[in-house]
Amino acid sequence: MTKRLSSSVDIGATPERVWEVLTDLAAYPAWNPFIVRAEGAVGPGRRLTLRMQPVGGRAMTLRPRLVEVTADRVLRWRGRLVLPGLMDAEHTFVLQPQAAGTRLVQSETFRGVLVPFLASSLDRTTLPAFVAMNEALKRRAEDPARTVPRTGAVADGGTGTGTA
Repeated sequence: MTKRLSSSVDIGATPERVWEVLTDLAAYPAWNPFIVRAEGAVGPGRRLTLRMQPVGGRAMTLRPRLVEVTADRVLRWRGRLVLPGLMDAEHTFVLQPQAAGTRLVQSETFRGVLVPFLASSLDRTTLPAFVAMNEALKRRAEDPARTVPRTGAVADGGTGTGTA
């Protein structure tokens, strides 16, 4: 069985700014209610360590592999629960340029023998977590105090590291 979840949000910021927030993994604990910790380098074939907190669910740590990294457009990873075929997942963020900014579409496709047993739980806990993360990402990307100018200096007087 296959189960797909998807949530989108329109963000009043450029795809470049949304990408900057999305790929600043070190800053996730400061703003992200779903992926509450993220470690690793963003690049094709790289492995991430993600601490996920579904709404009303149990937190879990996953180690997906990045399979597509197209700057300002697509971030996609694949992961699995314990063994292949038990519950495999492909998570995707697509950034679509819009006249007023960016539409972010976050989706995940689940496959495996556990999917029929977990499908309703995914609707109750994971989909609301996507919505919460999208809204938090929107707030952060639209916050002018969080914008990092191209020169490397941080607009809010920070360190210039891009992790504001």
